[in-house]
Amino acid sequence: MSSFKNRKILNDPVYGFVTIPSEFLFEIVEHPYFQRLRRIQQLGLTHLVYPGALHTRFQHAIGAMHLMQQAVEVLRLKGHEITKDEKEGALAAILLHDIGHGPFSHALEHTIITDTDHEEISRLFIRTLNEEWGEKLTLARNIFENQYPKKFLHQLVASQLDVDRLDYLKRDSFFSGVSEGIVSSDRIIKMLDLHNDKLVVEAKGIYSIEKFLVARRLMYWQVYMHKTVLAAEYLLMKILRRAKELALNGHKLNASPWFRRFIENPFSKEDLKSNISLINDFSKMDDYDILSAIKIWCDDSDPILNRLSNNLINRKLPKTEMSNQPFDKNYVYDLKKQVMKHYSLSEEESGYFVFTHKTHNYTYDSLREKIKIKYKDNSVVDFMEASGQFRENMFSGIESKYFLCYPKKLTE
Repeated sequence: MSSFKNRKILNDPVYGFVTIPSEFLFEIVEHPYFQRLRRIQQLGLTHLVYPGALHTRFQHAIGAMHLMQQAVEVLRLKGHEITKDEKEGALAAILLHDIGHGPFSHALEHTIITDTDHEEISRLFIRTLNEEWGEKLTLARNIFENQYPKKFLHQLVASQLDVDRLDYLKRDSFFSGVSEGIVSSDRIIKMLDLHNDKLVVEAKGIYSIEKFLVARRLMYWQVYMHKTVLAAEYLLMKILRRAKELALNGHKLNASPWFRRFIENPFSKEDLKSNISLINDFSKMDDYDILSAIKIWCDDSDPILNRLSNNLINRKLPKTEMSNQPFDKNYVYDLKKQVMKHYSLSEEESGYFVFTHKTHNYTYDSLREKIKIKYKDNSVVDFMEASGQFRENMFSGIESKYFLCYPKKLTE
Protein backbone atom coordinates (compact mmCIF):
# COMPACT_ATOMS: atom_id res chain seq x y z
CA MET A 1 0.00 0.00 0.00
CA SER A 2 1.43 3.35 -1.02
CA SER A 3 1.82 6.00 1.62
CA PHE A 4 -0.97 8.53 2.05
CA LYS A 5 1.13 11.42 0.76
CA ASN A 6 1.26 9.77 -2.65
CA ARG A 7 -2.50 9.45 -2.98
CA LYS A 8 -4.42 12.06 -4.93
CA ILE A 9 -7.98 13.00 -4.05
CA LEU A 10 -10.54 14.43 -6.48
CA ASN A 11 -13.96 15.82 -5.57
CA ASP A 12 -16.45 14.10 -7.85
CA PRO A 13 -20.01 15.51 -8.04
CA VAL A 14 -21.52 12.01 -8.14
CA TYR A 15 -19.53 10.15 -5.44
CA GLY A 16 -17.84 12.87 -3.43
CA PHE A 17 -14.14 12.37 -2.71
CA VAL A 18 -12.44 9.86 -5.03
CA THR A 19 -8.94 8.59 -4.36
CA ILE A 20 -6.28 7.75 -6.93
CA PRO A 21 -4.45 5.23 -4.73
CA SER A 22 -1.01 4.80 -6.34
CA GLU A 23 1.70 6.78 -8.09
CA PHE A 24 1.45 4.64 -11.22
CA LEU A 25 -2.31 5.20 -11.54
CA PHE A 26 -1.71 8.91 -11.09
CA GLU A 27 0.95 8.70 -13.80
CA ILE A 28 -1.69 7.24 -16.12
CA VAL A 29 -4.10 10.06 -15.30
CA GLU A 30 -1.41 12.67 -15.92
CA HIS A 31 -0.44 11.27 -19.34
CA PRO A 32 -1.49 13.45 -22.33
CA TYR A 33 -3.43 10.50 -23.78
CA PHE A 34 -5.62 10.46 -20.67
CA GLN A 35 -5.80 14.22 -20.18
CA ARG A 36 -7.30 14.42 -23.68
CA LEU A 37 -10.44 12.80 -22.22
CA ARG A 38 -11.10 16.09 -20.39
CA ARG A 39 -11.79 17.57 -23.81
CA ILE A 40 -14.18 14.86 -25.00
CA GLN A 41 -17.74 15.01 -23.77
CA GLN A 42 -19.19 11.75 -22.50
CA LEU A 43 -22.48 12.20 -24.35
CA GLY A 44 -21.36 14.01 -27.48
CA LEU A 45 -24.13 16.30 -28.72
CA THR A 46 -26.72 15.22 -26.14
CA HIS A 47 -26.40 18.63 -24.47
CA LEU A 48 -28.38 20.03 -27.42
CA VAL A 49 -31.36 18.26 -25.83
CA TYR A 50 -30.31 18.07 -22.16
CA PRO A 51 -28.25 21.22 -21.52
CA GLY A 52 -26.57 19.84 -18.39
CA ALA A 53 -25.05 16.84 -20.18
CA LEU A 54 -21.63 18.46 -20.55
CA HIS A 55 -19.61 15.99 -18.48
CA THR A 56 -16.50 14.39 -19.93
CA ARG A 57 -15.02 10.98 -20.52
CA PHE A 58 -12.32 11.96 -18.03
CA GLN A 59 -14.93 12.21 -15.27
CA HIS A 60 -16.46 8.88 -16.31
CA ALA A 61 -13.10 7.07 -16.26
CA ILE A 62 -12.31 8.41 -12.78
CA GLY A 63 -15.78 7.41 -11.56
CA ALA A 64 -15.45 3.89 -13.00
CA MET A 65 -12.06 3.54 -11.26
CA HIS A 66 -13.71 4.55 -7.97
CA LEU A 67 -16.36 1.83 -8.38
CA MET A 68 -13.67 -0.70 -9.29
CA GLN A 69 -11.91 0.03 -5.99
CA GLN A 70 -15.17 -0.62 -4.16
CA ALA A 71 -15.81 -3.86 -6.04
CA VAL A 72 -12.32 -5.22 -5.35
CA GLU A 73 -12.62 -4.49 -1.63
CA VAL A 74 -16.06 -6.15 -1.45
CA LEU A 75 -14.70 -9.31 -3.08
CA ARG A 76 -11.68 -9.33 -0.78
CA LEU A 77 -13.96 -9.06 2.28
CA LYS A 78 -15.84 -12.12 1.01
CA GLY A 79 -12.64 -14.15 1.11
CA HIS A 80 -11.46 -13.95 -2.51
CA GLU A 81 -7.77 -13.32 -3.12
CA ILE A 82 -6.95 -10.28 -5.20
CA THR A 83 -3.33 -9.26 -4.91
CA LYS A 84 -2.05 -5.70 -4.77
CA ASP A 85 -0.75 -6.01 -8.34
CA GLU A 86 -4.07 -7.44 -9.57
CA LYS A 87 -5.97 -4.60 -7.96
CA GLU A 88 -3.72 -2.00 -9.58
CA GLY A 89 -3.99 -3.84 -12.91
CA ALA A 90 -7.79 -3.82 -12.72
CA LEU A 91 -7.83 -0.12 -11.78
CA ALA A 92 -5.49 0.71 -14.66
CA ALA A 93 -7.61 -1.34 -17.07
CA ILE A 94 -10.81 0.49 -16.15
CA LEU A 95 -9.06 3.88 -16.24
CA LEU A 96 -7.99 3.13 -19.80
CA HIS A 97 -11.12 1.36 -21.03
CA ASP A 98 -12.30 4.44 -22.99
CA ILE A 99 -8.88 5.84 -23.89
CA GLY A 100 -9.52 5.13 -27.59
CA HIS A 101 -12.63 7.27 -27.87
CA GLY A 102 -12.26 9.97 -30.47
CA PRO A 103 -14.07 13.30 -30.43
CA PHE A 104 -17.81 12.71 -30.60
CA SER A 105 -16.93 9.02 -30.41
CA HIS A 106 -19.31 7.01 -32.57
CA ALA A 107 -19.84 9.70 -35.19
CA LEU A 108 -16.08 9.80 -35.79
CA GLU A 109 -15.74 6.00 -35.80
CA HIS A 110 -18.17 5.70 -38.71
CA THR A 111 -16.73 8.47 -40.85
CA ILE A 112 -13.08 9.44 -40.34
CA ILE A 113 -11.59 5.98 -39.75
CA THR A 114 -13.05 2.91 -41.41
CA ASP A 115 -13.51 -0.66 -40.12
CA THR A 116 -12.67 0.04 -36.48
CA ASP A 117 -14.19 1.21 -33.21
CA HIS A 118 -13.07 2.80 -29.96
CA GLU A 119 -12.47 -0.58 -28.27
CA GLU A 120 -9.89 -1.50 -30.90
CA ILE A 121 -8.25 1.93 -30.72
CA SER A 122 -8.16 1.61 -26.91
CA ARG A 123 -6.19 -1.61 -27.32
CA LEU A 124 -3.71 0.22 -29.55
CA PHE A 125 -3.35 3.05 -27.04
CA ILE A 126 -2.80 0.60 -24.16
CA ARG A 127 -0.17 -1.32 -26.10
CA THR A 128 1.57 1.92 -27.06
CA LEU A 129 1.60 3.08 -23.44
CA ASN A 130 2.83 -0.33 -22.31
CA GLU A 131 5.83 -0.03 -24.59
CA GLU A 132 6.46 3.52 -23.37
CA TRP A 133 6.37 2.39 -19.73
CA GLY A 134 8.48 -0.73 -20.10
CA GLU A 135 5.66 -3.32 -19.88
CA LYS A 136 4.23 -1.87 -16.65
CA LEU A 137 0.77 -2.11 -18.20
CA THR A 138 1.04 -5.78 -19.19
CA LEU A 139 -1.24 -6.99 -16.40
CA ALA A 140 -3.78 -4.24 -17.12
CA ARG A 141 -3.63 -5.03 -20.83
CA ASN A 142 -4.23 -8.73 -20.18
CA ILE A 143 -7.22 -7.93 -17.97
CA PHE A 144 -8.60 -5.52 -20.56
CA GLU A 145 -8.21 -8.08 -23.37
CA ASN A 146 -9.59 -10.95 -21.22
CA GLN A 147 -6.25 -12.79 -21.31
CA TYR A 148 -5.72 -12.91 -17.54
CA PRO A 149 -6.53 -16.20 -15.71
CA LYS A 150 -8.86 -14.52 -13.18
CA LYS A 151 -11.69 -13.86 -15.62
CA PHE A 152 -13.83 -11.96 -13.12
CA LEU A 153 -11.40 -9.02 -13.31
CA HIS A 154 -12.23 -8.60 -16.99
CA GLN A 155 -15.94 -8.95 -16.18
CA LEU A 156 -15.63 -5.95 -13.86
CA VAL A 157 -14.21 -3.99 -16.79
CA ALA A 158 -16.44 -5.24 -19.62
CA SER A 159 -19.58 -7.34 -19.19
CA GLN A 160 -23.33 -6.91 -18.88
CA LEU A 161 -22.82 -5.87 -15.27
CA ASP A 162 -19.55 -3.95 -15.12
CA VAL A 163 -18.39 -0.84 -13.31
CA ASP A 164 -18.32 0.99 -16.64
CA ARG A 165 -22.11 0.67 -17.01
CA LEU A 166 -22.74 1.31 -13.33
CA ASP A 167 -20.90 4.62 -13.55
CA TYR A 168 -22.16 5.92 -16.88
CA LEU A 169 -25.81 5.25 -16.06
CA LYS A 170 -25.56 7.04 -12.73
CA ARG A 171 -23.39 9.85 -14.10
CA ASP A 172 -25.39 10.41 -17.28
CA SER A 173 -28.59 10.47 -15.23
CA PHE A 174 -27.06 13.00 -12.84
CA PHE A 175 -25.88 15.43 -15.51
CA SER A 176 -28.81 15.06 -17.91
CA GLY A 177 -31.34 15.39 -15.10
CA VAL A 178 -33.16 12.24 -16.26
CA SER A 179 -33.93 10.59 -12.94
CA GLU A 180 -35.05 7.32 -14.55
CA GLY A 181 -31.38 6.40 -15.00
CA ILE A 182 -30.50 6.40 -11.30
CA VAL A 183 -29.05 3.04 -10.24
CA SER A 184 -28.02 1.81 -6.81
CA SER A 185 -24.37 1.16 -7.64
CA ASP A 186 -23.42 0.80 -3.96
CA ARG A 187 -26.06 -1.85 -3.38
CA ILE A 188 -25.16 -3.79 -6.54
CA ILE A 189 -21.43 -3.76 -5.75
CA LYS A 190 -22.04 -4.98 -2.20
CA MET A 191 -24.03 -7.91 -3.64
CA LEU A 192 -21.16 -9.06 -5.90
CA ASP A 193 -19.50 -12.40 -5.25
CA LEU A 194 -17.55 -15.04 -7.17
CA HIS A 195 -18.43 -18.58 -8.23
CA ASN A 196 -15.98 -20.68 -10.26
CA ASP A 197 -13.92 -17.57 -11.04
CA LYS A 198 -16.96 -15.73 -12.45
CA LEU A 199 -18.88 -12.75 -11.13
CA VAL A 200 -22.24 -13.53 -9.58
CA VAL A 201 -24.81 -11.48 -7.68
CA GLU A 202 -26.21 -12.64 -4.36
CA ALA A 203 -29.90 -13.50 -4.64
CA LYS A 204 -30.95 -10.70 -2.30
CA GLY A 205 -29.60 -8.24 -4.88
CA ILE A 206 -31.88 -9.40 -7.69
CA TYR A 207 -34.24 -6.43 -7.43
CA SER A 208 -31.32 -4.03 -7.73
CA ILE A 209 -30.34 -5.80 -10.97
CA GLU A 210 -33.90 -5.48 -12.24
CA LYS A 211 -33.79 -1.76 -11.49
CA PHE A 212 -30.39 -1.51 -13.19
CA LEU A 213 -31.75 -3.05 -16.40
CA VAL A 214 -34.90 -0.92 -16.34
CA ALA A 215 -32.72 2.18 -15.91
CA ARG A 216 -30.50 1.08 -18.77
CA ARG A 217 -33.47 0.62 -21.11
CA LEU A 218 -35.04 3.94 -20.18
CA MET A 219 -31.77 5.86 -20.52
CA TYR A 220 -31.20 4.44 -24.00
CA TRP A 221 -34.56 5.50 -25.39
CA GLN A 222 -34.91 8.69 -23.36
CA VAL A 223 -31.33 10.00 -23.63
CA TYR A 224 -28.86 8.06 -25.79
CA MET A 225 -31.37 7.31 -28.58
CA HIS A 226 -33.58 10.38 -28.12
CA LYS A 227 -34.76 11.32 -31.60
CA THR A 228 -33.26 14.82 -31.48
CA VAL A 229 -29.95 13.45 -30.20
CA LEU A 230 -29.94 11.01 -33.12
CA ALA A 231 -30.68 13.86 -35.52
CA ALA A 232 -27.75 15.89 -34.17
CA GLU A 233 -25.31 12.97 -34.22
CA TYR A 234 -26.23 11.94 -37.76
CA LEU A 235 -26.03 15.55 -38.91
CA LEU A 236 -22.47 15.57 -37.55
CA MET A 237 -21.74 12.34 -39.41
CA LYS A 238 -23.05 13.89 -42.64
CA ILE A 239 -20.77 16.91 -42.10
CA LEU A 240 -17.72 14.70 -41.59
CA ARG A 241 -18.55 12.54 -44.59
CA ARG A 242 -19.02 15.57 -46.80
CA ALA A 243 -15.75 17.05 -45.58
CA LYS A 244 -13.91 13.81 -46.26
CA GLU A 245 -15.47 13.47 -49.71
CA LEU A 246 -14.42 17.02 -50.59
CA ALA A 247 -10.90 16.60 -49.18
CA LEU A 248 -10.31 13.34 -51.06
CA ASN A 249 -11.25 15.22 -54.24
CA GLY A 250 -8.72 17.99 -53.61
CA HIS A 251 -10.94 20.56 -51.89
CA LYS A 252 -8.86 22.41 -49.30
CA LEU A 253 -10.44 22.54 -45.85
CA ASN A 254 -9.28 24.50 -42.86
CA ALA A 255 -8.79 22.33 -39.75
CA SER A 256 -6.14 21.49 -37.19
CA PRO A 257 -3.21 19.62 -38.82
CA TRP A 258 -3.97 16.31 -37.11
CA PHE A 259 -7.68 16.46 -37.90
CA ARG A 260 -6.94 17.45 -41.49
CA ARG A 261 -4.62 14.45 -41.82
CA PHE A 262 -7.50 12.09 -41.07
CA ILE A 263 -9.90 13.95 -43.34
CA GLU A 264 -7.54 13.95 -46.29
CA ASN A 265 -6.56 10.28 -46.11
CA PRO A 266 -8.67 7.08 -46.13
CA PHE A 267 -7.02 5.52 -43.06
CA SER A 268 -8.11 2.12 -41.77
CA LYS A 269 -7.56 0.08 -38.62
CA GLU A 270 -4.49 -1.54 -40.16
CA ASP A 271 -2.95 1.87 -40.81
CA LEU A 272 -3.34 2.75 -37.12
CA LYS A 273 -1.73 -0.52 -36.08
CA SER A 274 1.33 -0.03 -38.26
CA ASN A 275 1.92 3.72 -37.92
CA ILE A 276 2.67 5.14 -34.47
CA SER A 277 2.50 8.71 -35.80
CA LEU A 278 -1.18 8.11 -36.63
CA ILE A 279 -1.86 7.07 -33.04
CA ASN A 280 -0.10 10.20 -31.83
CA ASP A 281 -2.12 12.41 -34.17
CA PHE A 282 -5.33 10.67 -33.15
CA SER A 283 -4.42 11.33 -29.51
CA LYS A 284 -4.32 15.08 -30.22
CA MET A 285 -7.86 15.23 -31.59
CA ASP A 286 -10.68 16.25 -29.30
CA ASP A 287 -14.11 17.90 -29.49
CA TYR A 288 -12.50 21.32 -29.88
CA ASP A 289 -10.81 20.30 -33.15
CA ILE A 290 -14.09 19.15 -34.65
CA LEU A 291 -16.20 22.11 -33.51
CA SER A 292 -13.55 24.66 -34.50
CA ALA A 293 -13.35 23.17 -37.98
CA ILE A 294 -17.13 23.07 -38.37
CA LYS A 295 -17.37 26.74 -37.32
CA ILE A 296 -14.89 27.57 -40.10
CA TRP A 297 -16.78 25.38 -42.59
CA CYS A 298 -19.87 27.51 -41.99
CA ASP A 299 -18.26 29.86 -44.55
CA ASP A 300 -16.88 27.18 -46.86
CA SER A 301 -17.41 27.58 -50.59
CA ASP A 302 -19.12 24.20 -50.84
CA PRO A 303 -22.84 24.94 -50.33
CA ILE A 304 -23.63 21.52 -48.85
CA LEU A 305 -20.85 21.59 -46.25
CA ASN A 306 -21.67 25.23 -45.57
CA ARG A 307 -25.37 24.57 -44.96
CA LEU A 308 -24.82 21.42 -42.88
CA SER A 309 -22.22 23.15 -40.70
CA ASN A 310 -24.45 26.15 -40.08
CA ASN A 311 -27.32 23.86 -39.16
CA LEU A 312 -25.26 22.15 -36.46
CA ILE A 313 -23.56 25.25 -35.04
CA ASN A 314 -26.86 27.15 -34.84
CA ARG A 315 -28.88 24.10 -33.72
CA LYS A 316 -31.06 24.04 -36.81
CA LEU A 317 -31.52 20.29 -36.49
CA PRO A 318 -33.50 18.12 -38.90
CA LYS A 319 -37.07 17.17 -38.15
CA THR A 320 -37.06 13.54 -37.00
CA GLU A 321 -39.73 10.87 -37.17
CA MET A 322 -39.49 7.57 -35.33
CA SER A 323 -41.19 4.31 -36.30
CA ASN A 324 -41.19 0.65 -35.37
CA GLN A 325 -41.25 -0.19 -39.09
CA PRO A 326 -39.10 0.93 -42.03
CA PHE A 327 -40.32 4.12 -43.64
CA ASP A 328 -42.13 3.92 -46.96
CA LYS A 329 -39.61 4.33 -49.79
CA ASN A 330 -41.95 6.52 -51.80
CA TYR A 331 -42.41 8.83 -48.81
CA VAL A 332 -38.64 9.15 -48.38
CA TYR A 333 -38.10 9.74 -52.10
CA ASP A 334 -40.80 12.42 -52.14
CA LEU A 335 -38.94 14.25 -49.36
CA LYS A 336 -35.71 13.96 -51.34
CA LYS A 337 -37.40 15.41 -54.42
CA GLN A 338 -38.55 18.39 -52.39
CA VAL A 339 -35.00 18.90 -51.09
CA MET A 340 -33.57 18.56 -54.60
CA LYS A 341 -35.90 21.29 -55.81
CA HIS A 342 -35.57 23.54 -52.76
CA TYR A 343 -31.76 23.44 -52.59
CA SER A 344 -30.99 22.69 -56.28
CA LEU A 345 -29.28 19.39 -55.49
CA SER A 346 -28.79 16.10 -57.28
CA GLU A 347 -30.53 13.00 -55.98
CA GLU A 348 -27.26 11.76 -54.50
CA GLU A 349 -26.61 15.09 -52.77
CA SER A 350 -30.10 15.13 -51.30
CA GLY A 351 -29.00 12.18 -49.12
CA TYR A 352 -27.09 14.67 -46.96
CA PHE A 353 -30.39 16.25 -45.93
CA VAL A 354 -32.88 13.38 -46.07
CA PHE A 355 -31.83 10.08 -44.54
CA THR A 356 -33.25 7.14 -42.68
CA HIS A 357 -31.47 4.63 -40.47
CA LYS A 358 -32.16 1.90 -37.97
CA THR A 359 -31.10 2.11 -34.34
CA HIS A 360 -31.30 -0.57 -31.69
CA ASN A 361 -30.63 -1.33 -28.07
CA TYR A 362 -29.81 -4.48 -26.13
CA THR A 363 -31.03 -3.98 -22.58
CA TYR A 364 -29.89 -7.50 -21.78
CA ASP A 365 -28.20 -9.55 -24.48
CA SER A 366 -29.13 -13.20 -24.01
CA LEU A 367 -26.37 -14.23 -26.44
CA ARG A 368 -23.58 -12.68 -24.35
CA GLU A 369 -22.15 -13.87 -21.04
CA LYS A 370 -25.14 -13.72 -18.72
CA ILE A 371 -25.62 -12.07 -15.33
CA LYS A 372 -25.66 -14.91 -12.80
CA ILE A 373 -27.60 -15.05 -9.53
CA LYS A 374 -26.19 -17.03 -6.58
CA TYR A 375 -28.46 -18.49 -3.90
CA LYS A 376 -27.56 -19.38 -0.32
CA ASP A 377 -27.17 -23.06 -1.23
CA ASN A 378 -24.44 -21.98 -3.71
CA SER A 379 -26.60 -22.82 -6.74
CA VAL A 380 -26.19 -20.36 -9.61
CA VAL A 381 -28.78 -19.54 -12.28
CA ASP A 382 -29.14 -17.08 -15.13
CA PHE A 383 -30.72 -13.79 -14.11
CA MET A 384 -33.59 -14.28 -16.57
CA GLU A 385 -34.44 -17.59 -14.95
CA ALA A 386 -34.27 -16.10 -11.46
CA SER A 387 -36.41 -13.07 -12.29
CA GLY A 388 -39.97 -13.87 -13.25
CA GLN A 389 -40.58 -10.22 -14.15
CA PHE A 390 -37.92 -10.24 -16.86
CA ARG A 391 -38.49 -13.68 -18.35
CA GLU A 392 -39.23 -13.67 -22.09
CA ASN A 393 -40.12 -10.02 -22.36
CA MET A 394 -38.83 -6.87 -24.01
CA PHE A 395 -35.84 -6.60 -21.68
CA SER A 396 -34.16 -9.78 -22.92
CA GLY A 397 -33.87 -9.09 -26.64
CA ILE A 398 -32.97 -6.45 -29.18
CA GLU A 399 -35.25 -3.44 -29.53
CA SER A 400 -35.09 -1.69 -32.87
CA LYS A 401 -36.53 1.56 -34.15
CA TYR A 402 -36.27 3.40 -37.43
CA PHE A 403 -35.80 7.13 -37.74
CA LEU A 404 -36.15 9.54 -40.63
CA CYS A 405 -34.53 12.99 -40.77
CA TYR A 406 -35.29 15.82 -43.17
CA PRO A 407 -35.19 19.66 -43.14
CA LYS A 408 -37.91 21.30 -41.08
CA LYS A 409 -38.54 23.84 -43.85
CA LEU A 410 -40.21 21.12 -45.90
CA THR A 411 -43.08 20.99 -43.40
CA GLU A 412 -43.33 24.70 -42.54
